[in-house]
Amino acid sequence: MSLATDSDTICAIATPPGRGGVGVVRVSGPLAKSIANTLLHFDPNPRHAHYSSIYDASGELIDQGIVIFFPGPNSFTGEDVLELQGHGGSFVLDRLLKETVQCGARLARPGEFSERAFINDKMDLTQAEAIADLIESSSEEAARSAMRTLQGEFSSLINTLGTSITELRVYIEASIDFSEEEIDFLTEGKTNETLQGIIEQTDAILAQAKQGTILREGMSVVIAGKPNAGKSSLLNSLAGRDAAIVTDIAGTTRDTLIEQINIDGMPVHITDTAGLRHSEDVVEREGIKRAMKAIASADRILLLVDAAKDPVTLETLATYLTEIGLETLLEEHQLDRLSIIYNKIDILSETPSIVHLHDDKHSIVNIKLSAKSQDGLDLLRQHLKDCMGYSPSGEGGFIARRRHLDAMLRARSHLVDAQNQLLGSREGELVAEDLKHAHRCLGEITGEFTTDDLLGKIFSSFCVGK
Repeated sequence: MSLATDSDTICAIATPPGRGGVGVVRVSGPLAKSIANTLLHFDPNPRHAHYSSIYDASGELIDQGIVIFFPGPNSFTGEDVLELQGHGGSFVLDRLLKETVQCGARLARPGEFSERAFINDKMDLTQAEAIADLIESSSEEAARSAMRTLQGEFSSLINTLGTSITELRVYIEASIDFSEEEIDFLTEGKTNETLQGIIEQTDAILAQAKQGTILREGMSVVIAGKPNAGKSSLLNSLAGRDAAIVTDIAGTTRDTLIEQINIDGMPVHITDTAGLRHSEDVVEREGIKRAMKAIASADRILLLVDAAKDPVTLETLATYLTEIGLETLLEEHQLDRLSIIYNKIDILSETPSIVHLHDDKHSIVNIKLSAKSQDGLDLLRQHLKDCMGYSPSGEGGFIARRRHLDAMLRARSHLVDAQNQLLGSREGELVAEDLKHAHRCLGEITGEFTTDDLLGKIFSSFCVGK
């Protein structure tokens, strides 16, 4: 780890803006103790909660509250840390912050406290990222998983896997050094058996990481279809409230409307869109344009059709999509993102069902439901979980990011290359090199191998004061 921190003392307001019962100003760095002496007029005991008056440089009383001093390295950042817990008014906190700057601190960058904790080996990169993920978690399951990552469960799995790879690499390199021995260590079954076990171990962690990514980022779902198909009613039923206006007038929805729900802990971002049809109305055409943009980036498209008026089948699907302007789904072979939802089955007195339609080219899920009566919504919810391969993890899950998945996939690719070399050319040097690259990919996850640019990108997405 070549990145070095500066010796500046930093400060920031660590609580959200606005009014509150308590507001916190955090200070970290070599001047933290002298700042405490200046503002408090006494030397605080380490890790002791003092109820104290807080003064400005001229001796005027600013506030009264709880003050805690954490001497480094036994602090969050590994440096001397001072926390001033005063009243949560913006004017009071701004005065406290101004005084810490007058005493020699500078304003912290977003995520700089967590960055210093990482640099000072108080946590690895996955744990640092988990702080932001815990703050931003949108479900109980996501919060629990972020906490498990913060406690080091994900890091422990990665480090154990890295150790296994290193041990195998050492074994192979030793076999190269003793290549004149009677035993060929590369061709014996134990080496490939060990490597296969490492690949299976990687796959198991990768499966958990995919679940963790879903928990963090969620699933994007767009409800699309003709006007008056019941799109807004379906959104309201899934959201459990009247989020969208529902009328019998076609074309009520003119803009995209996004609601976030969670299904068994899986965050789902649902977008209601304007009805798809040819229109001369300028506002409606803009709504349709925005609907198309949302459809293009969605994980799942729910094509809502009126079961009584538009009995779409696989045979008529291409014509129907062309009619509403979604022919690009056919042209770009993206029907795997599409589910057909037959709505208003209450009018037809039909029962909810889910059917997989097949022909020589396509396989599409068809769900019959009623957004009005909510019959069949349980089938839709289960279908959305199945689309993402999501299952509630219960105990043992952890939060993950797309960069973690990317690094793990690259590590797995190198492991497979190593196995192919082992079973093919049996070039020990090439096998060892692939194992080296796999281990380096894993090191990117925890921060063992990383770049300043990556760290800057990660920590700049944190809030100020964290």
